[in-house]
Amino acid sequence: MTTWPILSVVTFLPLVGAALIWLLPGRDEAADRNARWIALWTTLINFAVSLILVARFDSSLAGFQFEENAPWLDGVIQYHMGVDGISLPFVILTTALMPFCIAASWRSVKSRVPAYMVAFLILETLMVGTFSALDLVLFYLFFEGGLIPMFFIIGVWGGPRRVYASFKFFLYTLLGSVLMLLAIMALYWNAGTTDIPTLMKTAMPHTLQTWAWLAFFASFAVKMPMWPVHTWLPDAHVEAPTAGSVILAAILLKMGGYGFLRFSLPMFPLASHDFAPLIFALSAIAIIYTSLVALMQEDMKKLIAYSSVAHMGFVTMGIFAGTMQGVAGGVFQMISHGIVSGALFLCVGIIYDRMHTREIAAYGGLVNRMPLYAFVFLVFTMANVGLPGTSGFVGEFMTLIGTFKVSVTTAFFATTGVILSAAYALWLYRKIVYGALVKPSLATIKDLTWREAAILLPLVALTILFGVYPKPVLDMSAASVQQLVDNYSQAVTAVKAAALVQ
Repeated sequence: MTTWPILSVVTFLPLVGAALIWLLPGRDEAADRNARWIALWTTLINFAVSLILVARFDSSLAGFQFEENAPWLDGVIQYHMGVDGISLPFVILTTALMPFCIAASWRSVKSRVPAYMVAFLILETLMVGTFSALDLVLFYLFFEGGLIPMFFIIGVWGGPRRVYASFKFFLYTLLGSVLMLLAIMALYWNAGTTDIPTLMKTAMPHTLQTWAWLAFFASFAVKMPMWPVHTWLPDAHVEAPTAGSVILAAILLKMGGYGFLRFSLPMFPLASHDFAPLIFALSAIAIIYTSLVALMQEDMKKLIAYSSVAHMGFVTMGIFAGTMQGVAGGVFQMISHGIVSGALFLCVGIIYDRMHTREIAAYGGLVNRMPLYAFVFLVFTMANVGLPGTSGFVGEFMTLIGTFKVSVTTAFFATTGVILSAAYALWLYRKIVYGALVKPSLATIKDLTWREAAILLPLVALTILFGVYPKPVLDMSAASVQQLVDNYSQAVTAVKAAALVQ
């Protein structure tokens, strides 16, 4: 087992890069160039170090590994870090996507470059910390801390309505999290600890479970986001810079799903079972409603943002089905969506940098001038639809199978979302890529540069690899998911048995 604190290194190494950038002398072009290179090398090194976690991770164990535990704040709160098969895939997704975000911002961000790179590096620390924290208060600090750099990324480097979008994003997510803080205090008063592994094994009164579940749900539902608290997401995506949209869709939304997996199901199993019909209803509405709304969009980013809400509906549906296929499918769907949606926003960013518009009507016939771009965009569009052979199919199929065992009605309505996703995604692709190249402004548009190809082609490879060979992700999470589902089932069965006796 690793003796050095590898998890702390992966978590806080980006802060070292942020400090180096902040200490750069001057604020000229040389400082901007150095800031970009420091940020890129920091994220690449951090990704390389995080791969040691994968190499040394024992997927046969269901418990937490690479644990670090030290007293903090007079011993009331512990600096307790660790990962299991559920959290490690999200840590790797975060460290893997950050270099792509830095590279995507290489040419597009021209003002306050050092501050921009510092914001992204701080955000990486907070995101990795969220997935690694094993103390409730520590988790809350990382979880809420991520709002601050993203608030500045949207508010400073965003589009024309960036201030409105950043405040809407901040207030929506903060208000939900205030209730979670109250629930954390209630759990501490009940159990005398904020240690997450201890709380997972602590029996809680049914009433406390219900209220705590609702409080945590308020925070995680906004973060995912679930219908009807999803309205901040399209505005945030439209105004955010390209890399900001990538991180928002690929990582920040997954914090909500991770929260359900880490807290709602294991700590409040009875409440999760009681509220499962509510989650099924909200998920089905999200899948159908936001898919229909996506069909009406004129802005590419807004369309992809609404599709993200629909895909997160599959995740919540699968998680609260409480079956092995449903939960494992939910984890896989989040990882797949992180890759695919991040790549789609990168694709939008590439043509936006050339044409400075995201209006769908402004494009058409791009295949004539950008054949490589058309191919790459097609792969990610097919994955977004859930075509077999792409990673998008595996997660959707597993969540539907897992939900079908519990609620045939929910699975039926969710399946209509697959048809609707094909409608809006293929409509978008046809409008942008096919047709005659009639607009004069598109006559000189250039295909992918080597830098853009280097960013997108690895994501194409991962999308296809996980579509035909999903075993690495599924195996990594299998033992932890099995333990989660078993504990959930036992808790629910025990209550049902006690009710029959009475």
